[in-house]
Amino acid sequence: MEDLKRRIVDFAKDLQLMSFATVTEDGRPRVRYVVGKADPTLTLRFSTRLDSAKVRQMKNQPSVSVTMGATGVRAQSWLEIEGSAVVSTTAADRHAFWFDGLEAYFAGVDDPNYCIVIIQPGRIALWSMAATEPEVWQPDA
Repeated sequence: MEDLKRRIVDFAKDLQLMSFATVTEDGRPRVRYVVGKADPTLTLRFSTRLDSAKVRQMKNQPSVSVTMGATGVRAQSWLEIEGSAVVSTTAADRHAFWFDGLEAYFAGVDDPNYCIVIIQPGRIALWSMAATEPEVWQPDA
């Protein structure tokens, strides 16, 4: 299991485009792209606006889904992640996640509308074109 966790961390540790799914207030799925990454504990983070629909949806229903790594139709592997999301506005989280490029969306790291979405995974499936079933990582499994 530690080998699988290491491979997932290697796969998800760099900033990349992720599809992020929430449940709307009327129960429909909503998917959009965000830019995020995972840390060595497999906690995922991305930034968004505090007044965004995704923040409202996560507060109502914190269960979310993320896919990452499929960079095109020739992708050989990718991740599917199920987890629970919270929104952080702490200075520590905002400063730790800030990167060049976010200034296009926020006035700076202290912009009051800048927040970080933190996802604690409950299940991560590492899919491969070479297999019909994924390798699955779960916390404490």
